[in-house]
Parts: sequence; C-alpha cells; structure tokens
Amino acid sequence: MKTELKAKFIQHLLGKKQEGEGFTLIELLVVIIIIGILSAIALPSFLNQANKAKQSEAKTYVGSLNKGQQAYFTEKGSFGSAISDLGVGIKSQTANYTYATATTGSGTAAIAQSTSALTGVSKVIRNYGGTVSLIVEGSSSDATSIAILCETTAVGVAAVVPTVGSTCATGSTEVGK
Repeated sequence: MKTELKAKFIQHLLGKKQEGEGFTLIELLVVIIIIGILSAIALPSFLNQANKAKQSEAKTYVGSLNKGQQAYFTEKGSFGSAISDLGVGIKSQTANYTYATATTGSGTAAIAQSTSALTGVSKVIRNYGGTVSLIVEGSSSDATSIAILCETTAVGVAAVVPTVGSTCATGSTEVGK
C-alpha cells in the first residue's frame, strides 16, 4: 500500500475512535431513568417481603402454641395455662410480637387460646390468633382436639381469637386451610 493511503487510513481510524469515546448526556439520562423506574418497582416488593417474613414468625409461633396445647392435653388431660407449661421452647416476646396463651372452661368444654400482639412501632403487619377446642364424637366420652389458626384481615389491629375451634371470628381469616 502507498504510504499516503496508509496515513489517511490511520487518520480515519483515529478520528473514528475519538468521535465514539464517552456517552452523550441523553444516553446517561435514559440509563438513569431506567434505573429509577426499576427501583420504584422493586422497592415496594422488597419491603413487602420483609413484612411477610415478620408475619411468618407469628404464624409459626401461634401454630406451635396450638400444637403444644394439643400435646399437653393428650398427656395431662387439660390445657396448659402458660407458654412455659407447654414445653415448646418459644419466647413470650420477640422484636415484633408478644405471645400469650390462656384457657377457659373445663372438661369437654375446655378451650385454649393463643395470640400474638404487636410490639414497638411495627404497625404494618398482621396479628394471629389460635384456638384449640375439643369435640366429643358419638356417645362415647372420647374427645378429639381440633386447632384453628386465624390471621387478622387488617394490619396493625389486635388479634381476633376464635371462640370456637372450627371457625375464625369476624375480622380474621383462617390460615393454612
């Protein structure tokens, strides 16, 4: 190749490289707008997942208290009046909830109720209530325990405890059905 042609070719390549360096302001703005839109979509979803994890704690704890009451009744013939009686290894208070259990009635009319109550400033998550009651089958005196776990329909309100072991009270819905 002629030297003149080589020189022009090199100048052409160098000129092209200098023109293509960097981004224009419009390109940068488009990228920033796209990132903003994506984060606006993702952030609420992320925060919702954190709240679901907090609620999962309460759901698991109240469900465990229900199962503990059923096991306690099988062994002792009555329901336990305190969380420590049940031997389920659950703290009565965590960062988000306080847990309690109570019993009413006696014999086949006995009912055990377990609840969660929000602690602190976290008023965007739901509460849970559970009940264990007895059903007498047929003419025999054998009783079967049934448990129900209910979630409040509104966030930040007190747990609605079912009074009968087979249906949730108004203001709550059954969980795990």
